[in-house]
Amino acid sequence: MAATLGLVVAEVFGGILGRSVALLNDAVHNLSDVPALGISYLAMRWAQRPADSEKTYGYHRAGTLAAFTNAFVLVLLSLWLGYEAFQRFRSPVAVVESWMIWTSVGALAVNGGITLALVKARGDLNLRSILVHNFGDALSNIAIIAGALIIHATAAYWIDPLLGVAIGLLVLWSSIGILRESSHILLEGRPPDLQVEDVARAILTIEGVQEVHDVHLWSLGGGHHALSLHARIPDMHLDECERLLASIQRVAAKEFGVEHTTVQLERAGLPATSGYVMPQPAKK
Repeated sequence: MAATLGLVVAEVFGGILGRSVALLNDAVHNLSDVPALGISYLAMRWAQRPADSEKTYGYHRAGTLAAFTNAFVLVLLSLWLGYEAFQRFRSPVAVVESWMIWTSVGALAVNGGITLALVKARGDLNLRSILVHNFGDALSNIAIIAGALIIHATAAYWIDPLLGVAIGLLVLWSSIGILRESSHILLEGRPPDLQVEDVARAILTIEGVQEVHDVHLWSLGGGHHALSLHARIPDMHLDECERLLASIQRVAAKEFGVEHTTVQLERAGLPATSGYVMPQPAKK
């Protein structure tokens, strides 16, 4: 993360001194890496904090909230730099090619080094995503170097804002994706890899469960999920109820990775009262 921060500072200075909007956009692009690394560290640290009387579900969404805020700021920066690039199209500015080239060479060395270091660990999903991201950063550096060489040979200064727009669109696309994913979690959306109907069917396989309704499934952030549901059962002893509750929680945890399950048991045969998510109760 320190190397990435140093790279961002170098590209900002290079972009200002070289009057290159492409370098400034690439600095914003690399800046998007810093929140990703910091958020991962923050989420890892805060997720270890136990729940308390104020945060009864714990602190799993701290990283999600930070991701949303950082992505929103990056969207604003991308739009602003896109406007600056548009102004450069209308009134081209003579860039200093040497600043563009040498700053991008340094950035390429950092991003290329990180990419090569992660090649052996590409089997890990998280490290693979970082590998792909840094490979994209390295390609951006190569594009800026090539653009600077073309500008030096042809004095076609419109290439700089063109590169700036291309990199800005890349930042905007990735930031909007983060905004969409983080807002989905903050709005207690269903985990994308889980289906309410699948959970209901799995619960119905448990002996004694005759009907499942009012099923609510949401993400707490950081890969932690929660589930609440109503289950209708025949009259039985309290000990049997506790066994059935344990079975429901075990199925939710084992098959769907749900760590926190809340179940309301109801006596079978009562009038149906449908839930918000499932208008038709799932029956065997």
